[in-house]
Amino acid sequence: MNQLIAPEGLANVVVADTEIGDVRGDEGFYHYREHSAIDLARTRSFEEVWYLFVHGALPDAHQLTQFRNTTAQLRPLPDELAGLLRASALLGDGRDTLAGLRTVLSAAGPALGVAPLWESDADSIRHDSMRAAAMTPTILAALHRIRSGEDPVEPDPELPVAANWLYQLTGRRAPDEHVRAVEQYLIATIDHGFNASTFTARVIASTGADVHAAVCGALGAFSGPLHGGAPDRALDSLDEIARHGDATAWAREQIADRRRIMGFGHAVYRTVDPRSELLREIALGLGGPTVERAVEVERQVVDVLREAHPDQPRYANVEFYAGVVMDACGVPRSMFTPTFAVSRVVGWCANIAEQARSRKIIRPRARYVGPAPR
Repeated sequence: MNQLIAPEGLANVVVADTEIGDVRGDEGFYHYREHSAIDLARTRSFEEVWYLFVHGALPDAHQLTQFRNTTAQLRPLPDELAGLLRASALLGDGRDTLAGLRTVLSAAGPALGVAPLWESDADSIRHDSMRAAAMTPTILAALHRIRSGEDPVEPDPELPVAANWLYQLTGRRAPDEHVRAVEQYLIATIDHGFNASTFTARVIASTGADVHAAVCGALGAFSGPLHGGAPDRALDSLDEIARHGDATAWAREQIADRRRIMGFGHAVYRTVDPRSELLREIALGLGGPTVERAVEVERQVVDVLREAHPDQPRYANVEFYAGVVMDACGVPRSMFTPTFAVSRVVGWCANIAEQARSRKIIRPRARYVGPAPR
């Protein structure tokens, strides 16, 4: 009997229906529910968009105030996680912050009495999801500071998400322009279709496991350099180009050696990544020599990629300017990808809650191509 064979990587295979959002790669456009994601990043606060993901509509003033107060109160960690937090921080080489987050967030599930999705109602799932997302920046910032030989900074319930993230990370109140730049980046990266980490979260959620298990699975997928782990590597490439002295020659060498140029190309977009355009604008507003260099390098690398792949043009993706913006705002390079996780956990949780409404486990098939059975 003939079997339908899915394309490599499940490219363009529809595996579920969703009301959360969509990515239109050929158009260079993506949206959260009925709203352009880039328009939301330009005009709204992170809490407003987080509310949209939780409740399905943008809040009025009263709803927003309540939501801000509620989520701010969910930021602190249970006292019993203090020892595990410190132990997790001291493992690895400084690039393992996401692994520490997985460890602590996993332990937080039973510590907080989080029930399996299979046994939870919609209100419980909503609360568990909001708390997991609210705790994530607190865990990440604490891991970074302990590794740096500093004490963790307690979250400030008076500060909005982006300002509190920078405060817990650095111990200082950030300038308004840095807060807004990071906030816009966070809004633009909350969700982006059925990428590897989001799909992983939904597969785990389909088993009836708890919110924390699904988020930790997503974090595992997200840590890969082909997914969330690229913003710092894109900035590393900028440094390498500066040492080389010629971006065009450097890019040609990378292509000749069949090395991937981090920060360029995307699995879905066949035109300019709208997130990259937004972040370029933000970077130019912040200014500085790194920004100027990045803009020139982008132009030269895109020209080389067009020359090498005339039928498949590749442009700067979100990671290229994400690193530039975060560097300009004082975020340590080792915390670029963790900053990405601060926002993406909100999108994962929305997908987890949506998947939990189905009682069907995700169970595809594989085509066996090994030796014939005896």
